[in-house]
Amino acid sequence: MNQDTSTTSALASVLATGQQPSRLQRQGRYTPESMRHPGKMLPAIAATVIKAFTRAGDLVIDPLCGIGTTLVEAIHLGRDAAGVEYEPDFVHLTLGNLLHAHNQGATGTPQLACGDARNIATIYQALHGKAALVLTSPPYGSHTHGHIRSGRDNGGGKIVKRNHRYSTDRGNLAHQPLPGLMDGFGRILAASATLLQPGGVIAVTIRPIRVKGELIDLPGQVIDTAHQHGLVLVGRHVALLAGLRDGGLVNRASFFQMLETRRARERGIPACATAHEDLLLFLPAAMLGGRS
Repeated sequence: MNQDTSTTSALASVLATGQQPSRLQRQGRYTPESMRHPGKMLPAIAATVIKAFTRAGDLVIDPLCGIGTTLVEAIHLGRDAAGVEYEPDFVHLTLGNLLHAHNQGATGTPQLACGDARNIATIYQALHGKAALVLTSPPYGSHTHGHIRSGRDNGGGKIVKRNHRYSTDRGNLAHQPLPGLMDGFGRILAASATLLQPGGVIAVTIRPIRVKGELIDLPGQVIDTAHQHGLVLVGRHVALLAGLRDGGLVNRASFFQMLETRRARERGIPACATAHEDLLLFLPAAMLGGRS
């Protein structure tokens, strides 16, 4: 693979994006109601990528915008933003976050559509060739760890999970088995690429997951899927979820991540709690003269 050095040099290999826990990164910047989304992008990751690949007034697009983290960070940085979200409930949460951002002085102009991101090229037909950056992350499945109340929180009772479902709508990509999810995500990436201006970048944040104890290499699958849809990997970076203190990592793993790690180790699997996400950077092959 031939890498575009002008793209990869815009970021360090390791990004210190986990210096604050997620809840502190969002505190006061996002509405309390939007915290119930089960799979939010870390705001520091979004802001770091947007700063690296765009300038004030540029357009940033997120085809799977959830509660609007990419959009909120973009308009706070003086960029314009456009997003698509399948779930009407999350669209309302995004609208609340965007209004809150403007009330806090954000100057960028956002657009938001409720729909299927596989149709983003049609939804935002007027934006073809205008985006400097597409920044997104696929769903990790119909269920996530969500939020919990442990015995410590509820007087010694059972662990209670909440906010752990993306959707009950079977049309949501999150309900697809992994091959179907990757196929749909590939179509979304290909459609989003038509919205890029010359030199525009597609950035995907993704991490491996465990399914019934088996480690699934989602970053690798996203790379293969993107390649099948005409995109070339031009950069791979580490976006820390853990903090950096005195030369070591500060664990930010959730209760369930730690529980799964402990259970895996008890079965003899050398598992570790997730400390980072992969940040994958892609360019359309046509922009590189077809190189791969």
